[in-house]
Amino acid sequence: MRPSDALAPPPIVPTTSAATAAGAGAGATNPVPAANTTMADTPVKDLPVWLSALELPLGIEAGRLRVIDAAPEVASLPTLEEIAQHVASCTRCALYKSAKHHVPGEGNPQAELLCVGEAPGANEDEQGRPFVGEAGQLLTKILGAIQLSREDVFICNVLKHRPPGNRDPLPDEVIACQPYLLRQIELVRPRVILALGRFAAQTLLQTTTGIGALRGRIHRFHGVPLIVTYHPAALLRNEAWKRPTWDDVKLARRILDASRAASADSTAP
Repeated sequence: MRPSDALAPPPIVPTTSAATAAGAGAGATNPVPAANTTMADTPVKDLPVWLSALELPLGIEAGRLRVIDAAPEVASLPTLEEIAQHVASCTRCALYKSAKHHVPGEGNPQAELLCVGEAPGANEDEQGRPFVGEAGQLLTKILGAIQLSREDVFICNVLKHRPPGNRDPLPDEVIACQPYLLRQIELVRPRVILALGRFAAQTLLQTTTGIGALRGRIHRFHGVPLIVTYHPAALLRNEAWKRPTWDDVKLARRILDASRAASADSTAP
């Protein structure tokens, strides 16, 4: 089976205000909750029909405070390009000594979906770009299955340099790189974050909970809906994870569509 076979998409039907209103009507089995409903850790099976009546706040004020505390020089960087330049000369941890290239991230600076992985691998270290190996090719197909291209999204990793031998990131390395990731999220202001793999999910959510328990739920990262799914590299090793990954990215797409509809409704005369 080809890596993308289990991800062939059914048609995506964007959420509309009309559909939401119908769901909120008399006799609806899943009434739309009030705008201040907390969605953190809401099981998928309990989601209302659908989310466009919810506020999906994009503010990262708490994240900015953490950036200022950890690295004020990073907090003042005004663009993604300047973050990349800063990463190029970064010596906040020892990884720069062994890495060939820095891999700050790439994509649409105003992306509505932001993908976060663990760390650059060998191919990424060679090219200075995230997700360019076999796993990256699969990620491109996954995004295409929900009608998004790499140019539509922003893709980055928790770490901006490759750990030797693709070992797990060390705590001091995560702490050193965290201000860059937080500032990137602040500047992009995505509607949805997609955490790719256990390490990215646990780092963003500050938890030791396994990926199996983190999947299938809507989390929040400083107000931004966050969906956890398997890393594309894991799908290359275990085809059984392709179907749940497809469920995860469909959920991310539905939240994105609902957020767009909510924004449109809020600006309507």
